Amino acid sequence: YKFIAKKFGTEQISAPVPCMNVINGGSHAGNALPMQEYMIAPAGAKDFVEAMKMATETYHHLKSIIKAKYGLDATNVGAEGGFAPPLLDVEEPLRLLVAAIDKAGYTGKIKICMDVAASEFYVDGKYDLGKWADKPNIVTGEELTALYLDWTERYPIVSIEDPFDQMDIKNWAHCVAKMPKHVQIVADDLSVTQKERIEWIIKEKGATALLLKINQCGSITDSFDAVKTALSDKWAVMASHRSGETEDVFIAHLVVGLGVGQIKTGAPCRSERVAKYNEILRIVEDEPDMPYGFPAWK
Repeated sequence: YKFIAKKFGTEQISAPVPCMNVINGGSHAGNALPMQEYMIAPAGAKDFVEAMKMATETYHHLKSIIKAKYGLDATNVGAEGGFAPPLLDVEEPLRLLVAAIDKAGYTGKIKICMDVAASEFYVDGKYDLGKWADKPNIVTGEELTALYLDWTERYPIVSIEDPFDQMDIKNWAHCVAKMPKHVQIVADDLSVTQKERIEWIIKEKGATALLLKINQCGSITDSFDAVKTALSDKWAVMASHRSGETEDVFIAHLVVGLGVGQIKTGAPCRSERVAKYNEILRIVEDEPDMPYGFPAWK
């Protein structure tokens, strides 16, 4: 992380908010939820150690709530450690997360992030929220934006990733224009960590944050270029794992060295996810005065 900070020119290294994927849907799960990831983000912790405590306790309260409501089988975990209960209602995961956060005693301190992965249910210019249930529920991009806006008013959502199809730039821009400033719109499928696409998105005003995946652009040097391009337009940056992972911990050093304040690397479950969190814990042990968090989420 020190080497990365020096090479990138980071002014202040920092420990990131861990954005943990705890409820799965879409192509990553066997349920009927169209949206792919519902995450908890302990933005209100005083440091990374407390953040891990808060998020892990909330994760286990969520497990208890899901078990009581949907049975033991619903607490089996997916590739990123999240639960995949048999849900159809796209809002139910948000209600479950709020209940778990409240039960853990962290209301106001833990925020919610989402990865919609809308390209997976984009059909002929519209979005089918019933795709995985074999019960068509077609909505337009404008109607989907209205749904997101409604949720941000009623739930502590601070981040929405891939809210529309990867080529539906018109609705991306419309959503950015309407969305409250504290909610970031994250480009993953839209940008694929490519400098040229990020420049195009900036021109179209289509996003406010980058999902940083090194193997999308091919090298660490290219990822630096992507981050610098994103930061040039005052975007946020969320360093990210992939669904197919090993226990390699490089992204733990990357996110600290870049000082971007956000990491997405799964639930506090499964060794290849926990390995990254443990590495950040080791780093903060060596850097006790390092700041924590993402200021816009405080």
